[in-house]
Amino acid sequence: METITENEAILQKTRELCQAIIVELDFQTIRRQVDAFLADEGVKAQYQDLSDRGAMLQHKQQTGAPLDMTEIADFEKRRESFLGNPVAKGFLDAQQIMHQVQESVSQYVAKTFELGRLPLAEDFDHGSCGHGCGCSH
Repeated sequence: METITENEAILQKTRELCQAIIVELDFQTIRRQVDAFLADEGVKAQYQDLSDRGAMLQHKQQTGAPLDMTEIADFEKRRESFLGNPVAKGFLDAQQIMHQVQESVSQYVAKTFELGRLPLAEDFDHGSCGHGCGCSH
């Protein structure tokens, strides 16, 4: 069985897809938003702190430990402050766009394997947001 690195046609199309992503997504803007975040130590520390606090609150909730309303209020205050920072907002927006593109590409590839053919738009109209979504719409 040929691996993907040995299959030049698939590799070439993958490169073309990557080039299309760079051209079509205003990739330079996304890159600038990520780079601005990575260059800002204060925002990165704020992000890490928020992530740690969120994980701690989630762990408490999952283990049945009582949630302290002061901790929740503090978390929300820190979250609002973080989201109010344009560098942080830009980074989160860039992350969301990248995630959406990755998810879309993954869904198309998975659906191709599932169907054994190129998927059509209606092949994705199954009443939910995707595998594991659970949104029931």
